[in-house]
Amino acid sequence: MSPMTNAVLYLVLLTAAMAASFALLGLLLRAFSGQLQQDLRARRRARGRDLPPEPVHRPVEAVAADLRRLARQVDVVPAGSPQVRRRGFQAAYDDVLCEAAGQFAIPTTLRGMPPGFPRDVERLRVETALADAGLVVR
Repeated sequence: MSPMTNAVLYLVLLTAAMAASFALLGLLLRAFSGQLQQDLRARRRARGRDLPPEPVHRPVEAVAADLRRLARQVDVVPAGSPQVRRRGFQAAYDDVLCEAAGQFAIPTTLRGMPPGFPRDVERLRVETALADAGLVVR
């Protein structure tokens, strides 16, 4: 082979290696960023093989664990602590309680109620309904 042929061959091989490395780098970046998974799902949907839907809600076990944790925190707020802390825990507990009620299809008006006795009664009603459905909170 002539030196010119060798030089052209090396140049072609070097160009192919560079192109392959850039393609691999792009593929790895898409894989680690999640874009590759989205592209694969879009292709499957376009071909008619739809993936099973992703869950809309958190698992019931996670909601139950959060409810129990927040119930303990509401119950053990020290007497001298600021009222804001107690209200914050209570608001977080109410939000998770509404989430659990939604998962069990229990109607509730807890979110729109002002603080006070009617809200406490509604909270107890939802807790009792959840317990009847099998989710013991306290």
